[in-house]
Amino acid sequence: MPTTSIPVDLAAGQARWCSARTLHLNHTGPLASWLQHPGSLTARLVAWSGGAFDVQLCSLRWGRAQADEARALGIDPRARVLIREVILRGHGQPWVWARSILPWRSLQGPMRCLSKLDNQPLGGWLFRQPGLERGPLQVARFNTPGGESPVLWGRRSVFRAYHKPVLVAEVFLPEFVATLR
Repeated sequence: MPTTSIPVDLAAGQARWCSARTLHLNHTGPLASWLQHPGSLTARLVAWSGGAFDVQLCSLRWGRAQADEARALGIDPRARVLIREVILRGHGQPWVWARSILPWRSLQGPMRCLSKLDNQPLGGWLFRQPGLERGPLQVARFNTPGGESPVLWGRRSVFRAYHKPVLVAEVFLPEFVATLR
């Protein structure tokens, strides 16, 4: 499985997630509309790239959610989860790093297929599901190690398909932010 170096460790649990509604995002410039967009990020990225979009699977493993991820999902922190990390790319450039937490209990029934998405976008599947519910968007700012790279912004929310939770976090990378200028 290919690996890609990401200039932030979202999995370290160091982010301070805040409600996108209460945080003033004026200082994020044109990224604000992307951080607050309630629809499918995948669909919006496909349109933004003119169809030159793909997903690169970086990691797929069983483990435990970080404490804040478990709280957001309403699960026991010791619960077994599938952790999926991908890069959403436009024109071959890394645009968004995404981390999805899929509780073992969520991967049963019609959602069983989510453990075998490979290079397919999770959002593409989620937004086709009848009765999909999305929890409130949260945003966070990430300082990169050494402060050499620009500050990165991310968002996350809990989706409920078939009444089962999935947490999706997305961090916008510098290559994507550059396309907004």
